[in-house]
Amino acid sequence: MRYLKDVREGETVAETYLCKKKQTLKTKAGKSYYSLLLQDKTGTIDAKIWDLSSGIDNFEELDYVHVDAVITSFQGALQMNVRRLRVSREGEYTPSDFMPVSEYNLEKMYGRLLEIADTVVNPYLRRLLEIFFIEKKELADVFKKHSAAKSVHHGFVGGLLEHTLSVTELCAFFAEKYTILNRDLLLTAAMLHDIGKMKELSFFPANDYTDDGQLLGHIYMGAEWVQEEIRAIPGFPAKLASELKHCILAHHGELEYGSPKKPALAEAFALNFADNLDAKMETLKELFQANPDNYDWLGYQKLMETNIRRSTGGK
Repeated sequence: MRYLKDVREGETVAETYLCKKKQTLKTKAGKSYYSLLLQDKTGTIDAKIWDLSSGIDNFEELDYVHVDAVITSFQGALQMNVRRLRVSREGEYTPSDFMPVSEYNLEKMYGRLLEIADTVVNPYLRRLLEIFFIEKKELADVFKKHSAAKSVHHGFVGGLLEHTLSVTELCAFFAEKYTILNRDLLLTAAMLHDIGKMKELSFFPANDYTDDGQLLGHIYMGAEWVQEEIRAIPGFPAKLASELKHCILAHHGELEYGSPKKPALAEAFALNFADNLDAKMETLKELFQANPDNYDWLGYQKLMETNIRRSTGGK
């Protein structure tokens, strides 16, 4: 299979990809064309079908489609100019080839997360982590494979686990460096801060917002879910519960970024810093991987609010 990470400008491809998005648009001259987002497990690529008159079969989003196309470049990013397209037939593709997957071993990452959870001393917080990550086997299986985002960062199988572990490890470092932090509270908040993603986003291959995800969002749903489990733990201190939920509600840092509250606890600030750091570094990593040979400026990046390029010798 010709994976998207291996295609280069000027090449022709004849391959099957997952059609993640399909839009019918019009040129300035009023001519209709298709704008697609094609995907395999190594990434995505924008694709355009300028001529709809011949060689283009009927297809829909989330169909596996076989394309004959030329790889071009637009504003510094690779693009696919599709000349022919048909829906791929059963047996022509393996679905696992089209699900982007974490480069790290899921079981090892989950084991590391459980190791950190085992260091939490507070009996109430420790019990809460046991409920979420040990006792609920089906929940654990979904958590391991779930995405952390639709497209911005960690939008792949295992992305939620990878992001959660990274944020938790950063918070463990913060707790060791800055003694004002309540380590147990911070680590518990780190492990649970994005738990609502499992309700906000559907599973692959769609990996799209659910109705509740659109209406409520993962921050509210995560805090609500944590409160539901806290009710099942006898004697859980009310103040501790409020502090934990505050960290979850404030982990995006600013109201305009979706947090119902701004951080008011040192632990909430630390969690916000760790979450923001990992999200932005992963975004840069994915940007560089999508442009493997480009050491020029890559254009304005909305999340970073600036133009970006690699450093000399950067990977």
